[in-house]
Amino acid sequence: MILVLRALGVGDLVTVVPALRALRAAHPDRPLALAAPAWLAPLAGLVGGVDRLVDTRGLGPTRWPGPAPDLAVNLHGRGPQSHRMLAGARPGRLLGFANPEAGFTDGPDWNEAEHEVDRWCRLLTWYGIPADPADLALRRPSPAGVPTGATVLHPGSKIPAKRWPADRFADLARRLAGRGHRVVLTGSADERPLAERVAGAAGLPPDAVLAGRTDVGELAALVAYARVVVSGDTGVAHLATGYGTASVVLFGPVPPTRWGPPPDRPRHRVLWAGEGDWPRWDGVGSHPSLAAVGVDQVSAAVDEVERVVRVSGAVAA
Repeated sequence: MILVLRALGVGDLVTVVPALRALRAAHPDRPLALAAPAWLAPLAGLVGGVDRLVDTRGLGPTRWPGPAPDLAVNLHGRGPQSHRMLAGARPGRLLGFANPEAGFTDGPDWNEAEHEVDRWCRLLTWYGIPADPADLALRRPSPAGVPTGATVLHPGSKIPAKRWPADRFADLARRLAGRGHRVVLTGSADERPLAERVAGAAGLPPDAVLAGRTDVGELAALVAYARVVVSGDTGVAHLATGYGTASVVLFGPVPPTRWGPPPDRPRHRVLWAGEGDWPRWDGVGSHPSLAAVGVDQVSAAVDEVERVVRVSGAVAA
């Protein structure tokens, strides 16, 4: 058995899709178990090649079910906690980045500035397992139960600095609805009050607020069949990349070179004000680099990615 650790969130899982597929191709006859939170199970099923999910919430001492794995792969972090956690499963072999603090000197060195997708592909390539960073496509789920053709706005983020101001999301929603978009607002249950505030300010009906009303599988379906997605640097943006859904992704303070969509895919537009000499963030509201992105810019970017989709559709026809 292969045991892979990635006990994080939606975007974190989507960014290791190429690495997971590389492991599957290298070991086609071994069951592959993914150690991740149970709520990610519907999304893990859309990756392909994951045979089971071991409910794992964060790092710490864990009693792994079943026999010791032949191979354990740390796709979670640089260590030492994640290395030690996997070592507790007593695998035949452990693959990970070098971390002397964890007593693990095998593996390549960690590169903090590296793109998240490239990071894990490089790790496996170092161990002789070729991985293609472009292999990001997710299986398309059934659209049953979710609106199709909607414009998805995702105003929330677990990290406050990455949240574009709510009043700007409301302004954008109002403009897009006025141009004929069916706007819906997504998010977690904790983000539902934020989504309701945006919807109210934009004059959207209550049923436009889907935050807290979808599980991760339904969210994936919503994005897969959406007209366009607008979000900050969060999991929904990575789902849009995985499904080739037109998207506008607002970055700050972390640059898109770390977490952005592939730059050679024009239907995904990144807005990033750069790493300038911004005022010190006071821990409240959006980071100044994200607050520098205006509604006019985002509205124009939505038009731009929609033109790309129309042109590519006409060429394909």
